[in-house]
Formats: sequence, C-alpha cells, structure tokens
Amino acid sequence: MPNRLVDNLNSLYIGAGNVMKPKKSRKKIIAYVESYDDILFWRSILSNYENEHRYFEVMLPSRTSLNKGKKPAMLNVLKRAMGENVIACVDADYDYLLQGATETSRQILENPFIFHTYAYAIENYQCNANDLHEVCVMATLNDHELVDFKGFFKLYSQIVYPLFVWNIYFYRQRDLRTFPMLQFCNIARIDNITVTNPGRVLDKLQKKITRKLEFFEENYPDLIPHIEALKKDLSKLGVHPENTYYFIQGHHLFENVTLKVVIPVCATLRKEREMEIRRLATHGMQLQNELTSYDHSQSAVELMMKKNRAIQDCEPFEWLKRDLDEFLKKL
Repeated sequence: MPNRLVDNLNSLYIGAGNVMKPKKSRKKIIAYVESYDDILFWRSILSNYENEHRYFEVMLPSRTSLNKGKKPAMLNVLKRAMGENVIACVDADYDYLLQGATETSRQILENPFIFHTYAYAIENYQCNANDLHEVCVMATLNDHELVDFKGFFKLYSQIVYPLFVWNIYFYRQRDLRTFPMLQFCNIARIDNITVTNPGRVLDKLQKKITRKLEFFEENYPDLIPHIEALKKDLSKLGVHPENTYYFIQGHHLFENVTLKVVIPVCATLRKEREMEIRRLATHGMQLQNELTSYDHSQSAVELMMKKNRAIQDCEPFEWLKRDLDEFLKKL
C-alpha cells in the first residue's frame, strides 16, 4: 500500500478517535445523586444545560463504597469549599415544606449547590397525571382514553389535602409519633379502580379521610387555628388542594395510588386490543401470529411510568428549572 494512502488512513483514524472523545475544553460539573433511578432522571434534566462551555457527569454519592442516599450525596457538597464544580441533586422529601425546621431542611433551602425536586421525589414526577394516558399507550399500544387521569388526580389531591396538612403540621413540630407519614400513607392509599366507575375508590377514600379529620378536630381542637395558618403558608410555597399529590411520599404515590389506577386501565386496554385481533383474524394461524406479535410489542407498566418525561408541564419543575437557571448564570 502506498505510504501516502497509509498516512491518510492513519490521519482519518486518529481524527475519528478525537471526535469520539469529550471536549477537554468544557468544564465538568459533577452532580451527585441519591441512587440508581436518580441518574437517568437528573441526566434528562441537566443535559438541557450542557453546551460548548460545560457538561455534567451524574454520579452516585461514593466512588469507594456502595453508600447511597440523600445525606451522602449532600455531604459531597457540604465538605467542599464554595465554588467547586460539584453539586448535589436530591429528592426534596418533606424538607422543602418543613422550611428550615430541621438541619437537612435548612441545608437544601440555603446551600446554592444543593438542588432538590420541590416535589417529594422523582416518583411524583413519574406519576404526573398530564402524561399517564401516554404511559398507557406506550404499555399497551392502544390509544383509547378510558380514564380522565388529570381529573382523577385533581380530585384525589383535594380529598387528601386536609389530612396532609395535619401531617405536615406535626412534622414541623418535630413530632414524628402523633401522626407519622406511614399512617398518613396507609389512610391515603386506594384500591384498584373499576375502570367503568373510577370515582368509587375516591368515595371510599373520602370516608377514611373524613373519619381521621374528625378524630383530630375532636382531640386537638386547639390546633385548628394553627392548621388554618399552615394552609396559608403552604399556599405560598405552591401547595394547593389541587396539586397535593406532588408533595406526598413518592413511593406511596407510585405503588399505592398511581399503579392502582394505571394497571387496571392497561389491563382493559390490552383486553380490548386482543378482542379486536380475535374478531378480525380470518384463520387460526393468523390469530396466533397476531396475538404473539402484540404480546411481544407490549411493555411493562412500571417501566413505562419510570420513563414518563412529562415533568416540564408542572409547577414544581418550573421552580427547579428556575434554581438551575440562576445557578448557571452565576457560574
């Protein structure tokens, strides 16, 4: 082979290798997150802020151990001097609503290098009602809209809101025993819905909530003015009766509310599609092939919910975006 051709090929090879490498001139910002699931969530957000000057590397809290969680992620920021290219991206949990009642709450509110979800956790974004119909379509490949998810979660939020305020009140008082979060979640859970009458489970939920509210009002009447004042304070923080589901415990919302709605809807949609295939098939072999093809094309409901990217059309995300915008302008 002529030397000139060899030289050209070597030049192309080296050039291609350089193109594949990240640009060294860009500033790297390390973003520590709590766990595996958080990596994709925060990557999908932070990638929108990458340009020719900076890029992000989303990492677990430790390179030397399997330690995960909110405190280890935050510690990577707290132990460094201000101004280093290190941030923590964590779930807000109740810390946003506690408004400095605990040390962790003060840290996430005051440290400019710690970013939080405002919503309780990433699961609350994954349960965003604005895109749950799309989730069902992705899982079942059937675009028949059976349930008004936006209306359902608005009504669910309105029902649980009064009891949620009591739960926040006790947590602000550092009282974790009178009305712990687990007890609230057990009351605020729902059963699998009936697709033809999804409001029935909300009627049952309303009765459970009312009983507990009557208990508090009878046993803690002196706290009622404080509860009313807290409602006004929470309103200033963006928490309203219609959007409460963004701020309740994320795993509870995902497992004990949203999946209880989405799974029956998807089961009905799949049954509809299979019945259509059976009706249209002209012979046994076509029926079997079509059912097999449809079965292979479906996706797990939980996986599609975790891929739900309809986070930008809700208030908590706008607050998070505002914080990132301000931070990067200063940087």
